[in-house]
Amino acid sequence: MPEAAVPLFPQLADEVREIFQVPPDRAEFEPLTHNPKNGVTGGVWRVRVADRSAVLKVLTRGKRTTATWAASEDPRHWNFWRREAHVYEDGIARTWEPWGITAPKLLASVERPDGDVALWLEDVAGEPATGWSVDAHARHARRLGAAHGRALAEGVEGVEGMDGVEGMDGVDGVVLDRPWFSRRFLRDYTTAQTVGRELLDDDAAWRQPLVRDHFPAGLREEMVRLRHEREWFLRVMESLPRVFSHLDQWPANLVSHHGRSVLFDWAFAGDGALGEDIGNYIPDTILDGFLPAARLPELATAVYEGYVRGLRDSGWQGDERLVRLGVCASAVKYDWLTALMLSRAGDAQQLDYGGSRAVEAEHRYRERGMVLAFLADWAREARGLATELGFGH
Repeated sequence: MPEAAVPLFPQLADEVREIFQVPPDRAEFEPLTHNPKNGVTGGVWRVRVADRSAVLKVLTRGKRTTATWAASEDPRHWNFWRREAHVYEDGIARTWEPWGITAPKLLASVERPDGDVALWLEDVAGEPATGWSVDAHARHARRLGAAHGRALAEGVEGVEGMDGVEGMDGVDGVVLDRPWFSRRFLRDYTTAQTVGRELLDDDAAWRQPLVRDHFPAGLREEMVRLRHEREWFLRVMESLPRVFSHLDQWPANLVSHHGRSVLFDWAFAGDGALGEDIGNYIPDTILDGFLPAARLPELATAVYEGYVRGLRDSGWQGDERLVRLGVCASAVKYDWLTALMLSRAGDAQQLDYGGSRAVEAEHRYRERGMVLAFLADWAREARGLATELGFGH
């Protein structure tokens, strides 16, 4: 189904009738922002009928896109095309409810004749996390820490070594493995991001005005080092305690509703390292402009402390240095971003997430340069922590 239009072909008309109990020509479709490059996403719309609404997300495997974002048929692959449907159908999207994190209700999951899956989801009204205060971000991190800490306190470490275990038997609210959980997300996702990689050692690329004028001094050496040590960082992350993770937590995937966090877009969910989810959340909040880079240290401290508090609240008594290492070593996820920024520094137009509007190039490079420098500090801290904890180098 093309993303630009939503023709009321018979299957979709039947779905509208089923969800809203009205003729399909009364439905209005509003396209919602998402990553148009992702090969698993056929489109996302808010569908309105009078004063009622729902969200329609179409999962597909036949969409033409780049090799980076191609849909996979492998249930363990980071971009397995049907994972999000499984997460909703199995109820896992709402398994963190005891700790204040929930998800939209699944209204219907429809297998279409063309092989696509239409997810009809509750349209949750709430305060988007894109406008949250630092304190609100910290409260969400505390909820997440409590959910992760509960699993660890019960001795249930994510999915490694649990092949074939189904359900949440014996541990209330703790997610055990499913055959379609992602594995090795960080390794495989970062490996797939190859744009501009050859430019990291290119003097001319670093002399481009946007890069030269707005990337902090010394950033080149730190980012090249992170690239060269990528395998070591990945091994460290893969050696940390395992927890069921969302793996795409950032403000665009969250709203607050009646004192809870409502989390969307579970397409990557699966095995993650302790601290990995917030290691993504913190920089992504700044990289996409939801808070200015000058507030990154404040945000990072508040979110990290909230997460650790949640872990302790739920009974986890492990070594906090492991949490900190998971957060700091997550810097390796952004090893590809430096290369991407080098490759786009000559573009006449810079577009926002989703590609719907232009952003001011100098502001973007200045803000992202500050984030990359912060991630370089994380990488340095991770090296020291790993040595203390005996991970070697």
